Amino acid sequence: MRQRVVPNALVVQCRLGTTNIDIYTSALSQLGVQLQVESTSKFGIKGTVEGQVAAGSELIGKVSGKLGLEATGELGSKGVPVGRNINDLQFIAQLVIESGKRLIIEDVHYLSIDQREILSYDLKALWDIGCFVTMVGVWGQANMFVRLNGELSGRVEELSIEWGPDDLRTILARGSVALGIDFSREIQNKAIIDAFGNAGLLQRLALRTLDEAKITTEQPPTFKVNNMSWYEGAAMAVADQLNGVYLKFGERVASGIRTRADATGIYAHAMAAIVAADDGMHMNGIPVEHIFTVSHSRQSRIQKSNLKLVLSKIDSLQVDKDGRGLVVTYDADKECVLNVDRQLLFYRKYLTVSWPWEELISEADKLVQ
Repeated sequence: MRQRVVPNALVVQCRLGTTNIDIYTSALSQLGVQLQVESTSKFGIKGTVEGQVAAGSELIGKVSGKLGLEATGELGSKGVPVGRNINDLQFIAQLVIESGKRLIIEDVHYLSIDQREILSYDLKALWDIGCFVTMVGVWGQANMFVRLNGELSGRVEELSIEWGPDDLRTILARGSVALGIDFSREIQNKAIIDAFGNAGLLQRLALRTLDEAKITTEQPPTFKVNNMSWYEGAAMAVADQLNGVYLKFGERVASGIRTRADATGIYAHAMAAIVAADDGMHMNGIPVEHIFTVSHSRQSRIQKSNLKLVLSKIDSLQVDKDGRGLVVTYDADKECVLNVDRQLLFYRKYLTVSWPWEELISEADKLVQ
């Protein structure tokens, strides 16, 4: 939806470890402008912005003129890069505004709590300047940024994007009309349940079902897709395609756990309880109390205070070298674990998986004994 509504945007993708400085640096680099950071504090930055290319230098010159500032250097190809000292966001904001592009910050859930708080105060300043930002991410409670900074009340509009059963059925209906096919009610219901509110997964299941039915072109007249074996074959095929993704996820988590010296195996027990939680909890948030109850019943030495500390670090266990690949994340304010990748629920439904942390639990139990 974001790509369709705002196609020409400054898109910044967050990953684990991303800071607000990284966001501005990435956005400005897309405009041919370089942010040279000299120092940072919790709620401020100090440095310079310089033109990397002629377009960036020209943009800085325009903004400096509008703000009544003096740009140093020359705009010629052999001149000194244009620069401007900054102690606040105004100059950065004006560069974005002058570019005519909307700043989009995606995967905000990768930002740490501290960085989200800093961003919440920056958003208020940016709004006052007239530089409006769109953020995309997964978080557990409504109006997260307003809770972090009350001054954002009335300045932020939060849109909760959920695909309900009726929405998913509409996707199938419209696609069916376009292709000249008719999915049976039974297949529709099964696909909608298996999609777990994920429109992309629903489309994959529908496409694979058509592959199983040997349908590759528009069907005149309407062709009835009513053989349940076609769908079952499609579901197994899609689950098998996801196998590599979650095997890698399991390996990364297990590798990260092994670096933690912990005789109780608390990391492994926590992951086991999280991944095994029922679908409803994954859809709405897995409470710490549930994770503790399950973990403590398997290893009585696990304490809730230690468990919360471990949960605050589970993000770093999952991501790859580029800081991407989050499947579940911990919301400390709500004290629950959120599922950010619902394909996991479909995957575990169709494939029996032996997760590597179960072996780690056995090893830890032997050490305790």
